[in-house]
Amino acid sequence: MINNPLEPFLTSQGYVVLDGGLATELERRGADLRDPLWSARLLLEDPELIYQVHLDYYAAGADVATSASYQAGFAELARRGLNAHQAAQVMRLSVELACRARDDFWAAPENRRGRRRPLVAASVGPYGAVLANGAEYTGDYGLDMRGLVDFHAPRLRVLAESGADLLACETIPTLVEAEALLVALETVCPAMPVWMSFTCRDGVHLWHGETLAQAVTTAAASPQVVAVGINCTAPRWVESLLAAARGVTGKPLVVYPNSGESWDAAARTWIACGTTDFGRAALAWWDAGARLIGGCCRTTPDDIRAVRAALSTLQRPAG
Repeated sequence: MINNPLEPFLTSQGYVVLDGGLATELERRGADLRDPLWSARLLLEDPELIYQVHLDYYAAGADVATSASYQAGFAELARRGLNAHQAAQVMRLSVELACRARDDFWAAPENRRGRRRPLVAASVGPYGAVLANGAEYTGDYGLDMRGLVDFHAPRLRVLAESGADLLACETIPTLVEAEALLVALETVCPAMPVWMSFTCRDGVHLWHGETLAQAVTTAAASPQVVAVGINCTAPRWVESLLAAARGVTGKPLVVYPNSGESWDAAARTWIACGTTDFGRAALAWWDAGARLIGGCCRTTPDDIRAVRAALSTLQRPAG
């Protein structure tokens, strides 16, 4: 039986507040992430800045911090001259930083008022992330399911044994990658809980073209998947996507969209597309069925503070 670390939060408060953007927040604080490793670059060069961002998200109200392992994998780290043992150490470090931030936050008695002890989710990014060419927003990988299983399995094994409370398989743009992740999860860490979230191009479809309803149906069939939904998707599509997901599963729905800007992979820059009031939006997403709510790229601790403040106005579940 899968232990679901989210359940106590859902039972006691009716929602789980996730953190916001990590890499983009690191950049906002002056980090240069123009690198194929993206946020994982700082695991090698400035891990304490990652720790500080995690700590600030907990202080802003996050119930979960997501590790800086999104773009950290064996092949990518090998290109930096690290052997397999050293690469695994870097991946474990990403979780250790989040765990240390959580423990330091929780050590202060004033942080415990009205809160449960927060969680740490180990980020598992898509295969497209390691290509560093924007392929996570297309799903055009040129890799079949067997190749995807072989890619994901070794990293899943390391992260499942890292001390994280659960895995966050996130920003998945294509159904075949979700299927490959489910095979790899069942093979290497069958007792590990996971949320699985997809990135979508509109109010119906994943970036690769399959419908979110198809993807959610597939993911939710796994007992390891304790929540399912969307991330790094424009906020304007969220409510229609939640409706589609709610129609095919009763599992908790997760949503952490980006700020509404879009990423130009060729120019390696963000293109402004308006702003989102995350406090007001969080209430609308909760009404639409979301229970895990946070932010992705270009969102900040202030956005998560607004999410927490808004959701805290909800009536707590009975009992």
